[in-house]
Amino acid sequence: MQNQNCLISVDALAARVGSADARIIDCRFDLFAPTVGRAAYLAAHIPGAVYADLDQDLSAPVGSTAGRHPLPAVASSAETFGRMGIGEDTFVAVYDERNGAVAARAWWMLRWLGHHKVAVLDGGLAAWQAAGLALEEGEVAVTERSFVSHVRNNWIISTDEILPAIAHGRLLVDARSGKRFMGLHEPIDAVAGHIPGARNLPFELCLDAGGRFQPPKALRKLWTEALGDRGAAPWGVMCGSGVTACHLVLAAKLAGLPEPRLYAGSWSEWIRDGRRPVATDTV
Repeated sequence: MQNQNCLISVDALAARVGSADARIIDCRFDLFAPTVGRAAYLAAHIPGAVYADLDQDLSAPVGSTAGRHPLPAVASSAETFGRMGIGEDTFVAVYDERNGAVAARAWWMLRWLGHHKVAVLDGGLAAWQAAGLALEEGEVAVTERSFVSHVRNNWIISTDEILPAIAHGRLLVDARSGKRFMGLHEPIDAVAGHIPGARNLPFELCLDAGGRFQPPKALRKLWTEALGDRGAAPWGVMCGSGVTACHLVLAAKLAGLPEPRLYAGSWSEWIRDGRRPVATDTV
């Protein structure tokens, strides 16, 4: 384990494979081809890993007022993680293809439910393969366990909180790309732009060329640049649908900043109501 116990290295995870008190979760997912992640898991995954589907396991069904990946209900999430064989004393490692974009969602959800024995595999499956470590194919059967939640509801920001909070100087940081944030390019959502007053820190800037997290000093510099003259720690983070925003939560912790709250609905929920303001500037 390393970096405030938020990340785990390939070597450290390899030492835990096969351990009775550990569970590995494969979170690979493609927004534009939702079945690809599970197919890739079945073809080859880290030994002993179970699969978590972003749409089916880490999100609730989309409603008329919700974003694209609403948080599941607490009871539903607890049932999901229990079915994956996670109990109170289970150490959990989560990974995706490379950059932790989806794995961070599972990491955040487990912690939101009170389970802090969880870490993201730094560099993901790509780092595991680069190290020449073994893979296996097929479904992994695990024994269901009782997952008892101790939910932290104050970790979540509601849509109604956003504008009053920003008006009072609280900082909201958006993990989407610069072009999406500025409204220059929007490949997913129906409206382009960002919430007025928000700042931008594309989550991929927090990673090096190999898909691993930057050192804490470099992450702190990125946050300082994103926050600019405001200079304070972020109050909340967001993205398109509340997934890569979790990556920014992890990056903030690694940088030594106070943990920001998550606007789980994010941009795709914000734009459900056309009366909510939209900005296309670079603030």
